Amino acid sequence: MLLNGKVALITGAASGIGKDIALVYARAGAAVAIADINLDAAQKTADEINATGARAIGVAMDVTSEEAVNAGTRSVIDAFGRLDILISNAGIQIVNPLVDYSFADWKKMLAIHLDGAFLTTKAALPHMYKDDQGGTVIYMGSVHSHEASPLKSAYVTAKHGLLGLARVLAKEGAAHNVRSYVICPGFVRTPLVDKQIPEQARALGISEDEVIKKVMLGQTVDGVFTTVDDVAQTALFLASFPTAALTGQSFIVSHGWYMQ
Repeated sequence: MLLNGKVALITGAASGIGKDIALVYARAGAAVAIADINLDAAQKTADEINATGARAIGVAMDVTSEEAVNAGTRSVIDAFGRLDILISNAGIQIVNPLVDYSFADWKKMLAIHLDGAFLTTKAALPHMYKDDQGGTVIYMGSVHSHEASPLKSAYVTAKHGLLGLARVLAKEGAAHNVRSYVICPGFVRTPLVDKQIPEQARALGISEDEVIKKVMLGQTVDGVFTTVDDVAQTALFLASFPTAALTGQSFIVSHGWYMQ
């Protein structure tokens, strides 16, 4: 029970990576707030966790809205009395060549990935700073926090930006026992990635099978997708790490897709 007594708020947690982190955290003893723009889906995941005897709530949260983020964070405090862990995970993907990338899509991508990370952090910190109780903030980056790929200008820009935010928080939060990390997965076979396969096939003029084998897995050491459990176990390790030795760092979870 590595997280016994802790409270975690996870954005984008109704499905995919966020949901798996929530399940792993609940098994480790944490009370979990499932934050998602789709409240029904968030509550369904919370009900699934509650059925195991753990504690969870569903929280409606549009991470691009300061009002929604503040209200959602307050509901977590009202339900559980504290906040120890924030996982900023909510994200989408829009792929297009830079020359064709619409400004509206660019702004949408940065709003969800970067504004969302900033707003949720800003809302969580007063509760972590109170009496220097401390906490852990984990941003969901990507191998694209360190590397670039065609068609992903906004995504790469946003994921690079999370490194800077985490490093600033590591410096500022240290006095209050707050630590920050960025998890940088390779390609994880979620609905977000499944959606990209035909999109990239069309944009690159190759087959969907070639997208999987060459674009997504060609640089791995084993030809295997990163799994949601690979990421969730890394998130558990970081949230339970006992000192600030690793704060401000990024952790690449990619089956060798990218090595630093």
